[in-house]
Amino acid sequence: MRIPTLVKTGLATAATAASGAVATDPASGWYRSLDKPAWQPPPAAFPAVWTPLYALIAFAGARVLDRTAGPQRARFARAYALDLALNAGWTALFFRARSPRSALVEIVALNAANVGLLRQAWRADRLAGASLLPYVAWTGFATALNASLAARNPAR
Repeated sequence: MRIPTLVKTGLATAATAASGAVATDPASGWYRSLDKPAWQPPPAAFPAVWTPLYALIAFAGARVLDRTAGPQRARFARAYALDLALNAGWTALFFRARSPRSALVEIVALNAANVGLLRQAWRADRLAGASLLPYVAWTGFATALNASLAARNPAR
């Protein structure tokens, strides 16, 4: 893996993380008023989980980009960009638009993008693919949490 590639994927994931951080407001009255399941992690858990996940996403992206060429590399780069855009979009829909239902639809699309990204990464480099597994697992958990919030708060 080359450092310039890691810097690029690191900047892309950092931009995604910053977008999410700006849009997220777990202290808002709206969020605090939601009926949440008992298994919801505390707000402090989310940045503690996302920070290493974003590092793994950047690492995996750099490894794949440096191990592929031509159409395969271009396909992965598009999938990577789409995945990061969907990742950032969820936060805006959930927290800014205050729409758990819209966010649920969006996170289902993110999960599909994650699986596609994982498959491409796995084919190109097993370590890169393995590095994306925690991200795929966490967004699966986030989907279940989002679905629970949407079901428990139908008027939102």
